[in-house]
Amino acid sequence: MAYRTKSGAILTDEMLEELTEKAERGEYPGKPGKIVVAPPGRPPLCDEELVTVAFKIPRSCRDRMDEKAMSLNETRSQFLRDVLEAALT
Repeated sequence: MAYRTKSGAILTDEMLEELTEKAERGEYPGKPGKIVVAPPGRPPLCDEELVTVAFKIPRSCRDRMDEKAMSLNETRSQFLRDVLEAALT
């Protein structure tokens, strides 16, 4: 039997069996693409449970914050984590 992935690649039972056997041995051949996919998500930021904190600020403040984060080559989230950590130490 043959299966079509969301991206249009065709997989046969034999191909799936071969991929399964390799994965069980810890082998993940190829590169991200039609059949082999990259690992999901980013590595965890820490060993603790993460929680979301949300609050509103003026748009102009957000824009200045984004500019500052960009100048430091950081994301908005990383910039805010760094600022908060510095304020709490």
